[in-house]
Amino acid sequence: MPRSPESSAPVRASGTLRRFSVAERWVHRTTAALMGVLLVTAACLYVPSLAELVGRRRLVVTVHEWAGLALPLPLLAGLVSRALRADLGRLNRFGPHDRGWVRAALRGERRPSGKFNAGQKLYAALIAGSALVLLGTGLLLWFPRLAPLLWRTGATFVHDWTALLVGVLVLGHLWMAARDPEARRALRTGYASRDWARREHPLWEEES
Repeated sequence: MPRSPESSAPVRASGTLRRFSVAERWVHRTTAALMGVLLVTAACLYVPSLAELVGRRRLVVTVHEWAGLALPLPLLAGLVSRALRADLGRLNRFGPHDRGWVRAALRGERRPSGKFNAGQKLYAALIAGSALVLLGTGLLLWFPRLAPLLWRTGATFVHDWTALLVGVLVLGHLWMAARDPEARRALRTGYASRDWARREHPLWEEES
């Protein structure tokens, strides 16, 4: 497959479109790995049977804390990529066609979408917001002298329930990805077939 300079725009190449740059794919992989560590260690801390099986609670807590601190780093490092910044702009814009996509999805119908559909945009927004909440509440729990007991109690409640929400969202994300091999191929290679783009993201395909 011919190589092309990193760009946020689709690139024609043998019936394919460039969907993700190298930087975007590495940001996704490292963020996914850190998120996996966080979810697994959280489960080991809060599910009694897993806690007994794994043991070494102090080590699990330490891994969980440092993985949480490291979670934003891949994205921050990836901001040097123009393609990543362009896609973040796309994810941050919710236009009329996105509202139509949501209404159609609730009726079980298909509607046109851009490079990212409204579901993907909502998922990205929820994960980003939840990560900030988890980071803030996690710091209060890690450094208890930063806040009074009442604050720490509230932080524990918010942290636990937000973590549960993230777990459900990630499982839903994995389920959707398992149903779409072409989307997984785009994340693996950076390219997607034009037919898939025309079917799933026609407004993006028309940009080329």
